[in-house]
Amino acid sequence: MTSEPVLLPPVVVMGVSGSGKSTVGTALAAALGVDFIDADDLHPAANKAKMAAGIPLTDTDRQPWLVLVGDALHAQPGRGPVIACSALKRVYRDTLRSSAPDAVFLELEAGKAELRARMEHRPEHFMPAALLDSQLETLQPLEADERGVVLDTSAPFAEVLTHAVAWLRASV
Repeated sequence: MTSEPVLLPPVVVMGVSGSGKSTVGTALAAALGVDFIDADDLHPAANKAKMAAGIPLTDTDRQPWLVLVGDALHAQPGRGPVIACSALKRVYRDTLRSSAPDAVFLELEAGKAELRARMEHRPEHFMPAALLDSQLETLQPLEADERGVVLDTSAPFAEVLTHAVAWLRASV
């Protein structure tokens, strides 16, 4: 007798820059056996250049990118993927859900000093630490009617990953 594979909804690992989206997302995708996509890779060159220059993106800048991220979320029904995407505002998450209504969100959080330190220790990244305040001001945490969970990434990494996997398995 063979068992049916567990269907996994698309997972968005969200939060401000430096919260650990790529690190947690990569490990989570590996633990679940699904694809990992970094939404930063889907940004058009103009968006990356703007952020690298220390200029926050506008909602107009983000809209085509969010559509691409939503398309990627919907591309493999029942098999994830796990996507690292800031998804800072409710309206951004709504745009993602318009393509992938079953998407779930793992909101990563950490203290401002820790976030800044993480950002300053990755100089090759296009997002400078100077934009952290802008990101924190933009962040609209998950609301009660949004399917997701908040994870504190100042906890030990193994604990964060274990909690994420357990929450996902319980929510499917």
